[in-house]
Amino acid sequence: MKKIKNANATLALVLGLILVWPAATSAQIITESYGQGVFANSYGPIKLVVDASVAIRDINSPYVMFIVYMAAGQEGQNIVVHRDGITLIYQGQEYKMPSVKELRQNYHRQVRDTNLYQIGGREGLASTWVRFYKFPTNMDFFPLQASSSAPADECLLTGNIGFRTRCYFKNPGFKKGDEVIIRVTAKDDPNLSNEVTVILE
Repeated sequence: MKKIKNANATLALVLGLILVWPAATSAQIITESYGQGVFANSYGPIKLVVDASVAIRDINSPYVMFIVYMAAGQEGQNIVVHRDGITLIYQGQEYKMPSVKELRQNYHRQVRDTNLYQIGGREGLASTWVRFYKFPTNMDFFPLQASSSAPADECLLTGNIGFRTRCYFKNPGFKKGDEVIIRVTAKDDPNLSNEVTVILE
């Protein structure tokens, strides 16, 4: 009887591994580097591209800017992302973005950051999935103060319509060569989440 029980337990363990293994593989985080500070992950429920060129160039800034592109990972999905669903993970600590009010009170170089981004190269970005998507130009989580656009609190990802936004984080002490993670999670479903690993070099 013991032998039968042991055999059944072994069989259950093997079947469990067979069932779990594909799920673990599909959930694996894959980040691709395209050069010029551009990093992408197009394999999850939310496609992501992070352009860290300004953050890398001005790594000692009190607030650092990343340009984040996001889109639904599958056709037919409608995903809402709230600004609080975008976080930065650095040395095991997770950080949320500051409010627009805090940034404007404590940081006065948004225009300069935008100019730095605009004069940078776009070859790396043009090689990612973003070239197949459209991004509204009248919405941003951190619009310039002189802009007529009001700060958005959330965005909708649907079809080939994505979202591009400035994402600011208070600098926790970045150094050249550091690795950070930008994570994006859907507003109403924490299972719809993806992340990109960025190397500040």
